[in-house]
Amino acid sequence: MQPRNMSMSGVVDLAAVKAAQEAKAKAEQARAQSAREGGAGAISPADLVIDVDEAGFERDVLQRSAEVPVVIDFWAEWCEPCKQLSPVLERLAVEYNGRFLLAKVDVDANQMLMQQFGIQGIPAVFAVVAGQALPLFQGAAGEAQIRQTLDQLVQVGEQRFGLTGLTVDPEAEPGGAPETSDQPAGPHDGLLEAAVQALDSGDLSGAVQAYKNVLNEDPGNEEAKLGLAQAELLQRVQGVDPQQVRRDAADKPADVRAQIAAADLDLVGGHVEDAFGRLIETVQRTVGDDRDTVRMRLLELFEVVGPDDPRVIAARRALARALF
Repeated sequence: MQPRNMSMSGVVDLAAVKAAQEAKAKAEQARAQSAREGGAGAISPADLVIDVDEAGFERDVLQRSAEVPVVIDFWAEWCEPCKQLSPVLERLAVEYNGRFLLAKVDVDANQMLMQQFGIQGIPAVFAVVAGQALPLFQGAAGEAQIRQTLDQLVQVGEQRFGLTGLTVDPEAEPGGAPETSDQPAGPHDGLLEAAVQALDSGDLSGAVQAYKNVLNEDPGNEEAKLGLAQAELLQRVQGVDPQQVRRDAADKPADVRAQIAAADLDLVGGHVEDAFGRLIETVQRTVGDDRDTVRMRLLELFEVVGPDDPRVIAARRALARALF
C-alpha cells in the first residue's frame, strides 16, 4: 500500500476551533488535578511505547493525551507494511524523548477501535491531542515524511494545547508513571479561560472582549491574537444566510463586501484555499480604498489559520504578486 497523506487541518481550520479550545481547557484541568494529587516521577524510555486495547483506551490514550500527544499505530501481525512502519515509529518515539507517546493497537484484537476511527486499511497512524483525534498518514510512509508529520504534531501540541511532553529518565525503572507538568499559572490564564467559557456559552461578544482584555495587557500574546481573530470571524458569520451570501458573491464579482462575506463563509467551512483565492482575486480587480479593505481582511484571515500554515505562506506570496 502506498502512503497516503491525511490532513491535520482539523487542528487549525475554524470548523474545529471551538472543540480545540474546549479540549485545551480540559487538558489544563487534567494537568492541574494531577498536580494537586502530587504528580509522579520520570518515566523510562521503554514506557514511551505501549500496547493499548479497548479496555484501556480511555486511560492510556485519552487521559494521557492531556499531558502529551499520543500517536496511535494501528497494525496487525499479518500486515507486511506494518512490519516496516512499526519499528520506525518505535525508534522515533525513543528518539523524540517524551515529546510524544506511541500507542500500538492490534486491529485483530480491537475491532471496535478500528471501526470508531473509520480505518479502511492498515497500517494507519492517528494522533490524539488533548482528547482530539487527528489522522496523520496511512501506509508504510518514509522516515522523512514521518519526521515531518511528528514535528508538526509536536508543534501543535505545544502551541495550541500547552503540551510540553513527558520527562524521560534513562535510569528510571520501566512501568513508572509519567511526570505531570506542574507549571505555575500564567498571568492571563484567567482571562483566557473566560474567553473559552464565553465561546462555550455562545457569547461571542464576551469572547471577543475577553481576548481584547488580554491583548490590552499583553499585546504580543499569540493565543489571544489567534482567539480574537477566530471569535471575530465567528461573530461576523453568525446569523447570516449562507445561500444569499453565495448568490451575492456570484452575481456581484466586483462587490468587495460580497466577496469578503463569502470568504468568511469559506473559511468557517474549512475551505481555506478558496477563501484566500477569492480575496486575492478581488485584490487584483480593485484599487484604492477597496483594495486596502480586501487586503486587511485577508491579513485577518491569515491570523485565523496561523502564520506558519503552508496555505498562509503560499497566499502571502500570491498577495505580494497581486499587489506589486
